[in-house]
Amino acid sequence: MPTIHSFAPIARPDAQRLILGTMPGKASLLAQQYYAHPRNNFWPFMASLLGVPTADAYNARCEALVQHRIAVWDVLQACTRSSSLDADIDETSIVPNDFYGFLSHHTAVSAIYFNGAKAESIYQRHVQPRLPEAMANIQCLRLPSTSPANASIPLAQKLAQWRALTDPQ
Repeated sequence: MPTIHSFAPIARPDAQRLILGTMPGKASLLAQQYYAHPRNNFWPFMASLLGVPTADAYNARCEALVQHRIAVWDVLQACTRSSSLDADIDETSIVPNDFYGFLSHHTAVSAIYFNGAKAESIYQRHVQPRLPEAMANIQCLRLPSTSPANASIPLAQKLAQWRALTDPQ
């Protein structure tokens, strides 16, 4: 299996909220865009929650997120994976992103939202224990994955849980 790499974060220095996925899927890697799979609900959720038009060009959608002081990134910088499923990540290949560096330059981040359980578990296991206490204690919340593979939760219920992103901090 080849090693795959994530993207640079979508962020500006005054970001307040950070959404973390695990690793871009095959469609996203091919397009070089976060959440590019046409059935992934991330961008439709951002349209509902923030008014980010899904028809806008990718760069415009990213700019709308940063205007809302929302950053997007992945927990992993690199890994090997046989498919787009988080379950297929080879645990021995995990290389986390540099969260100390990111949080040092984005000091206003006061909440981290995980796009699914795998992103949260990898962060808790490979990242959080290595952070200084102030960074390790940033408020964290797992949200249901926006992936089309996560069909066990009705869409309306997922969106309701994602509303936490827009709740006052």
